[in-house]
Amino acid sequence: MALEVEVYTRNMEVTDRIQEYVDKKVSKLDRYLPGIEEARVDLAYEKSARSANDRQVAQITVRGKRFVLRAEERADDIFAALDIALDKLQRRIERYKGKRYRGRGDGKSAAEVAAEPAVEVEEEETLEEAPVIVRRKLFHLVPMDEAEAIEQMELLGHENFFVFYNANTNGVNVLYRRREGGFGLIETEVA
Repeated sequence: MALEVEVYTRNMEVTDRIQEYVDKKVSKLDRYLPGIEEARVDLAYEKSARSANDRQVAQITVRGKRFVLRAEERADDIFAALDIALDKLQRRIERYKGKRYRGRGDGKSAAEVAAEPAVEVEEEETLEEAPVIVRRKLFHLVPMDEAEAIEQMELLGHENFFVFYNANTNGVNVLYRRREGGFGLIETEVA
């Protein structure tokens, strides 16, 4: 049984050629990682991009019971963007599988400590003067330590920050990448 692929677009239409290409390429991902329950492909045309080479955007997200892996790429052609994103996602899958099967020394696999999939709720924009929340996400936090949070941040492709429940301190923390390299950690405390 081939993997079912959902295709969503923004500022462009899905032609039969694009749909067939996405189905053919993305449905093969379950060969690399069994347990993929959902595959979502977001294709977009951004006419306001600074460079013409960054106008076509392809984002691929695969979800399983205990993992979420995502890759996004930009190119001047939607097929090229999709191919580059697929290559990036396959490298992330191999990295995830390697860490999961090698283990980390504490007896838990990456699948056991990976964050649950996010539930996205998008709200309509309103024309009010005050700032308004236009997008809301709900995350189910799984306890993990700082090293696992760094690994999960990289597996998800988050470049700037990652929110997680720190099992060592029993609190919600924010991990972020510093401009000069390395990571920073914000620990929270209820007042």
